[in-house]
Amino acid sequence: MTAIAIVGQGYMGRTHAEAWASLGYADRIRYLVAPGTRALFEPAASARFVNDLQVALDDPEVDILSVCTPTPSHAEIAIRALRAGKHVLLEKPIALTLDDSLAIREAAATSGRVLMIAQVVRFFAGYQLLREAWQDGSLGTLQSLRAVRAINTPTWADWWADETQSGGVPVDFSIHDYDQANLFLGTPVAVTATRLTDEGPIETTIEYRDGGVAQVLSHAHTAVGLPFSSSLAVIGTKGMADYRLTAGSPTDPDASGVNSFRLTTVSGSNEVGVADNAPYAREAEYFLDCVTSGREPTLSPTDSAIRALEVSLGARESLQQRTRVELHSRLDG
Repeated sequence: MTAIAIVGQGYMGRTHAEAWASLGYADRIRYLVAPGTRALFEPAASARFVNDLQVALDDPEVDILSVCTPTPSHAEIAIRALRAGKHVLLEKPIALTLDDSLAIREAAATSGRVLMIAQVVRFFAGYQLLREAWQDGSLGTLQSLRAVRAINTPTWADWWADETQSGGVPVDFSIHDYDQANLFLGTPVAVTATRLTDEGPIETTIEYRDGGVAQVLSHAHTAVGLPFSSSLAVIGTKGMADYRLTAGSPTDPDASGVNSFRLTTVSGSNEVGVADNAPYAREAEYFLDCVTSGREPTLSPTDSAIRALEVSLGARESLQQRTRVELHSRLDG
């Protein structure tokens, strides 16, 4: 690896910078690209601040872009970077529209460079334990999934509250759990969503081709002072497992909250605490390994990010139309 450019100096840009710095690459962050003036950005203190993305793209020493900008800009930035020969770690959601997501996918396929969508939940240790319990056969065939994700109303970006820029709660927030549901249950075929307010609670039911069903509760307007909370529970023909997390913020799963994994089978039930203090660093490290080895990021593939977006858009349509929405993935031809 030679050098990194971080595009965006907001909440997630800072999070990516901290992740790279924690891996010992603070001095490799060559550019911080954003409009306006430079913000206080300690993890990338030595980076050159520029407004023009092309400056970073023209630098032959830069081979990685961490793209952490508002979602409407993802397609333009990612496609330009891939065409310029850069590897791209792109924050979720991949895009606001399926057309844009497929255009990014095509640009990656023709570029010979690594594209990874930063679905960071896949790198949380508790979610990894759930996958392992499923993959080793402890749970049998999965039948059902229940997920909860709750947070105070985000104030870290003005654009978040504008659905035309963020996609709203289903696209920007619930997509983490929709992605997990797809990972465990397969191909989604229909979505039904209901809500109390635009910010939640939102209840989404997802039906799957193989007969499984997922229910996702999303709430982005909890009482001020309540911690960030998430949980995921899966039930199979042989057993069940669940993971619970509460923390000061979704980017800081600190030890003061709940962080536990439980597996229950006919042999009994076992609950363990989960040490999980660096999911964003693990995400960056995995991406870097894919870049240096030239392999596809199978732990967070682009097609999965697109399927999660399809569910998100289906849920948003269901909320707007107040009806069940059938899904016909454009990835299936």
